[in-house]
Amino acid sequence: MSGSRSLRLAGIVRESIVDGPGIRFTVFCQGCPHGCPGCHNPETHDFSGGSDCSIDRLMEEIDKDPLLAGVTFSGGEPFCQAEAFEAMAELVRQRGLSVTVFSGYTYEELEAMAERDVHVRGLLDMTDILIDGPFVKELKDLTLQFRGSSNQRVIDMESTRKTGNVVLWEPY
Repeated sequence: MSGSRSLRLAGIVRESIVDGPGIRFTVFCQGCPHGCPGCHNPETHDFSGGSDCSIDRLMEEIDKDPLLAGVTFSGGEPFCQAEAFEAMAELVRQRGLSVTVFSGYTYEELEAMAERDVHVRGLLDMTDILIDGPFVKELKDLTLQFRGSSNQRVIDMESTRKTGNVVLWEPY
């Protein structure tokens, strides 16, 4: 796949059990336009922060861990770097791993963006689970799995693509 071969990162977690199903390699991108009050990762908001990392280097780290069920893209806002995350998602899927993406945009907003941006479309098409919507401090709920506030949805993207309607991931 052509395009951006590096990402602006805030950091990574090599083995996470809170960022999607199974053991996951989580990539926290740098830069977020949402500015949600009470955000769990406010240090990721500044687009000039973080550091650049090649996708190839990230894939080398992922390849070292046979226990991984998948890779999670979090933030910051991954869809602000849709081209690079699309390229990485393709490599992740080629390895038989799942892709989970956290976004402060709703699925409906992303679908509208995808009409204008082929990389947003590509990243959505490579996503297995999408956790969508902004964090809303007043709706914070520590009992929720994989999300911080009750307005956020855990979306089964394969079923959503098949039906044309948002389908929540089966445990929900």
